[in-house]
Amino acid sequence: MKKIKSVIVFSSIITLLLTGFTGCGSKDIASKNGYAKEIHLYNWTEYMPDSVLKEFEKKYGIKVVQSTYSSNEEMMAKLIAGGTSQYDIAVPSNYFIKALRDKKLIQPIDKSKITNLSNISSNFLDQDFDKGNKYSVPYMMSMCVIAVNKKKLSELGVTINSYNDLLNPKLKENIVLPDDQRECIGIALKALGYTENETDKAKINEAAEWLNKLKPNVKAYDGDSPKTLLISNEVAVGVVWNAEAALAMRENEDIEVIFPEESSSMSLDSFVILAGSKHKKEAELFINFVLQPKISKMISDVYPYSNPNEAAKSLLSKEYIDNPASNLPESEIKKGEFLQDVGDSIKYYDSVWTKFKN
Repeated sequence: MKKIKSVIVFSSIITLLLTGFTGCGSKDIASKNGYAKEIHLYNWTEYMPDSVLKEFEKKYGIKVVQSTYSSNEEMMAKLIAGGTSQYDIAVPSNYFIKALRDKKLIQPIDKSKITNLSNISSNFLDQDFDKGNKYSVPYMMSMCVIAVNKKKLSELGVTINSYNDLLNPKLKENIVLPDDQRECIGIALKALGYTENETDKAKINEAAEWLNKLKPNVKAYDGDSPKTLLISNEVAVGVVWNAEAALAMRENEDIEVIFPEESSSMSLDSFVILAGSKHKKEAELFINFVLQPKISKMISDVYPYSNPNEAAKSLLSKEYIDNPASNLPESEIKKGEFLQDVGDSIKYYDSVWTKFKN
């Protein structure tokens, strides 16, 4: 035993020494190329694999420190409170980029440094929220879908084809919703036959009444990992982002994805560089790195959202391609509706959400 212990101790020392040397080597790479040794990424929870951050550090000697948020509103509040000097990169949804720009929280990106932008499908470039992609670079697209436990629904005697089916009293405390006001209020608006980008106060208040009918059926609001309650069979239904549904389907054979009769909401999350970033050069280097096809594929393997990287499509796994929650049907994308900036009407959404959650 003493001999084994000595070997373990010796091995541990060697490992520590090698790790130390590797760390020093990474820093030397950064210093040699005139890069900062560290950048800060402010990102959604479960959206960027550690393996990608380690690959970037290995290649450029730059450590990426990642902090996370659960909603665009949380991100915005943090940035307004001074977070632009704490982080270099954020990943807001399309409908928040105009507000970030108007509040001078982000800065223009030097597209000459983002040579891999050509890998992104033209369907996701030059959008109305950022013409010419002056401030943003597409990362991933998400769709809010309905994931169901078909076995539990059968036991409950419930069929779901529409958002209105979520009001069935048999689903009491059996639904998990995203902790996201635009998604949840959007569901209510669609169920009522309106656009999810409604600006009319009366119609938004009507959506509040619909949500109050839904409330007894809600077990939890989860903006970080709503799939968890589905995988563990604690709920029968989850209104979740498509990658969460795809991952739940991998873990639990009773889970399937349903696209409602109404259109599904979509959002395009993009990289932006914050106004207070002290490492713009390194931030652009990271963004360009992530747009490489093999790196984009690494991300989709772990977090299977809809990938706008056209050059990565041929590399995507069979598991990704065969899962309708990750490889979204073209018909559903065409039917879907992108969340948009609703301007001053956001105050109506804020009011409805606060009352609903409380």
